[in-house]
Amino acid sequence: MNLHQFRFVQEAVRRNLNLTEAAKALHTSQPGVSKAIIELEEELGVEIFARHGKRLKRVTEPGLHVLKSIELIMREVGNLKRIGEQFSAQDSGTLSIATTHTQARYVLPAPVARLREAYPKVNVSLHQGSPDQVARMVIDEVVEIGVATESLTEYQELVTLPCYEWQHVLVVPKDHPLAHKERITLEDLAAEPLITYHPSFTGRTRIDAAFAQRKLQPRVALEAIDSDVIKTYVQLGLGIGIVAEMAVTGNGQDGLVARPLGALFGQNVARIAFKRGAYLRDFVLRFAELVSPDRLNRNLIAKAMSGHANDYDL
Repeated sequence: MNLHQFRFVQEAVRRNLNLTEAAKALHTSQPGVSKAIIELEEELGVEIFARHGKRLKRVTEPGLHVLKSIELIMREVGNLKRIGEQFSAQDSGTLSIATTHTQARYVLPAPVARLREAYPKVNVSLHQGSPDQVARMVIDEVVEIGVATESLTEYQELVTLPCYEWQHVLVVPKDHPLAHKERITLEDLAAEPLITYHPSFTGRTRIDAAFAQRKLQPRVALEAIDSDVIKTYVQLGLGIGIVAEMAVTGNGQDGLVARPLGALFGQNVARIAFKRGAYLRDFVLRFAELVSPDRLNRNLIAKAMSGHANDYDL
């Protein structure tokens, strides 16, 4: 048995048992992938996949155990590579980060800049996506670190730590009646065309839950994943906006007034995620510290990675 066979099995599962797609992802031929998997099954003496003709239909019960072992082996192979990189070139390499648009635009620029100052030979590769995509990129080892608000805690393969709390804010033109109202209610918001995030982004679930609890149906005029897009359409008069507070840099600078909505929608927690069992290079740990200097340090992260992540919370 060899690592190529393990990679082929993993990729076949990732591609929903489609060997043609697996072969494309691995830059090889479909017959080659099929042959390698069959040879591994023969060597192990078990079927990893149940088949219908030449097509893979499902993972067998022994196949599930094989997949768990392959996951451990490939994870440790990745760790060996990172250990080698760490000690052969301790201050150089590539830091791959997965995050959402809001984090990439408003939260991470300063930590990335400070990391580049401390490690000028380290390149930063930034991948943007939905929270679920961020989680998958960390799990699949496309990136070493993920930052998002939703979804990360739902994956057992990840170790996640809270970084900071934030609230939603209302953004309206300066001359809008809500700009200076003393106390804003959910009823006030429900009465206006609403421009806010797509349901899977930036705490939108809290917004929907608050309206549902009061049996209110907000009039959502536009959904977006980009805070700047939301603010632009508010400026055009299409409705009132709800954005993350970090997306508002100065009250009135862009013709909009921001009003805090934490009392209506509660506090959100942004989290940082690592793949469980992964070896974290020095500059990965340093970046995590820079993202949340008041709460995270490498000793706490090491403790979490060793199985004590639940000991820490905001």
